[in-house]
Amino acid sequence: MHRILAKAAADIIQSSLNEGKVLDHALAKAFEANPKWGKRDRSFIAETVFEVIRWRRALQFLVESEEVPALCAAQWIRMGFELPDWWKYAGATSDEIHTREALLAEQPRAIRESIPDWLDALGAEELGEAWDAELTALNQRTRVYLRVNTLKTSPSAAITWLASEYHITAEAVEGLPNTLALLPGKTIPKSVRMDGRVEIQDAGSQMIAPLLKPQAGEFVIDTCAGAGGKTLQLAALMQNEGRIIAMDIHSRKLQELERRANRAKASKSIETQVITPDTIDTYREAADCLLIDSPCSGLGTLKRQPDLKWRLTADQLQRVRATQAELLASYTQMLKPGGRLVYATCSVLPSENRAAVDRLITEGNFSLVEECIVSPAATGYDGFYAAALVKA
Repeated sequence: MHRILAKAAADIIQSSLNEGKVLDHALAKAFEANPKWGKRDRSFIAETVFEVIRWRRALQFLVESEEVPALCAAQWIRMGFELPDWWKYAGATSDEIHTREALLAEQPRAIRESIPDWLDALGAEELGEAWDAELTALNQRTRVYLRVNTLKTSPSAAITWLASEYHITAEAVEGLPNTLALLPGKTIPKSVRMDGRVEIQDAGSQMIAPLLKPQAGEFVIDTCAGAGGKTLQLAALMQNEGRIIAMDIHSRKLQELERRANRAKASKSIETQVITPDTIDTYREAADCLLIDSPCSGLGTLKRQPDLKWRLTADQLQRVRATQAELLASYTQMLKPGGRLVYATCSVLPSENRAAVDRLITEGNFSLVEECIVSPAATGYDGFYAAALVKA
């Protein structure tokens, strides 16, 4: 262990827990500011930061302290390090931490699985007995999954290219023909991401766009496109033939989507548009297919974003549910009669998922034709929900 790296990790954790900074962004900023840190240095910092945030309450129990230096000490002991004399903290000693580790399994679920009490109670209320397995799965690290861009290559060619050019081993994923998985703990360099042959996209996320069943030549609207992961997948499914309008309220995200579309050779079919008050009237009953990849709690992504569980509040969740209802009531006006809608979230909560769909069926003019629930416990992927409906 090196003093500078240990201090840097603690500072990033402090900024996430006490200042509400997004962990990914804080970590990326630290790495950018310290280009001399080697691969092993960055790995030590990243593992410390993510695991302390992930296991915050469990570590608090082990070290009998809520202070960040103490949490780091408990995590380093779990990682197999011997604590150096220069790391000072107030809390249980190394021997005491080892002793208390045997007691952790007897603690309430919210402590041993490290989640806020209110969120644990909500998960149990909504998912019942299934919450135990889902929560345990959401605390496990996941692999990096890639979507092969079939506008530029094939899965077999992508595997060969990654191995020969970058010495990266990628494996096909059963049941998902254009999905590759990297070995645990591995990722791809920026040069691979900039090439356009593959995109980083969780396997569960890749199961959503195909539910639209888009055909070449159709008019598709992606209403909450963001930086365009599912937009690019739609373009590949349509062989770049047809018209896809990618919409978002943030122009910056759409600019990134345009850059990605150029790299992916998908710019022929993709247009971008910032959503304005006139957007719905402009495209009223125009789209053959409509994707609403809705804003949500993001609880299905805790594998990759463990800080989210400490930033989310009950009030925020309530506002998110209201936004979901509003989007389903308004954006669906852009779908033509007989058109196909896919509503999706990256949440595991039924109140954000099937409950929202049931309201649309009751209050709107839609019928449910297909439902996809991606369970982290069952698949090891991030948690997703998607429902395909047809407008009468």
